[in-house]
Amino acid sequence: MIAMATTDTITARLNAVLSERRLLEHPFYQRWSAGELGRDELVAYAGQYRSIEAQLPLTLSSLVEQLPAGSAQNLVAQNLADELGNPVAHVELFDRFASALNAPATTPEPAMAALVATYAHAADVSPAFALGVLGAYEVQGSAIADTKGQGLRAWYGLNSDDTAFWDAHVELESSHAEWTIEALSLLSDDDLELAMAGAELSASAWWGFLDEREAAHTASLVS
Repeated sequence: MIAMATTDTITARLNAVLSERRLLEHPFYQRWSAGELGRDELVAYAGQYRSIEAQLPLTLSSLVEQLPAGSAQNLVAQNLADELGNPVAHVELFDRFASALNAPATTPEPAMAALVATYAHAADVSPAFALGVLGAYEVQGSAIADTKGQGLRAWYGLNSDDTAFWDAHVELESSHAEWTIEALSLLSDDDLELAMAGAELSASAWWGFLDEREAAHTASLVS
């Protein structure tokens, strides 16, 4: 008999995965919130981050293709539709932010390359694994976007047009998290374990990206 976890159970399990890797608790984001990042750090961050933003619709599209027709596929398809055009393609919104900083896209450094690879190959492992990879970020995404947008306006002179990418995600990520958790609730127990493995890998990869940014800052202080 196939057992299905409740959305509350899945949320609790994702929170447990993230218990020591909540991104807003990372020193890099703490410094962002306090206005302590150098502008060169924001430029470097934006140049790197574009790689994962460009990868996300590809990951969602692959997942839609691999999921069987039904509720889970429809939920991921809604996420993809937002990514591609609500209110416009999100990579376009991100480019407005990067342009405000005069930050060109840059070749991914090792931790960002690992994060992109995590997303790029997630659906190849299994749809359940990919849902876990997505969920680990999405349950944090709204709060992260809100904090980033506020910090950029308060400390770095950006306006609401410049921060539209983050502002859009304050609301959208809440819906994306709900949809992903609902899709996860349709999985069997075995698939749910695969999903949690994906969440673990995703949480580590995201944390590693911020570690990489923080290490670059530390290196600049001693060079």
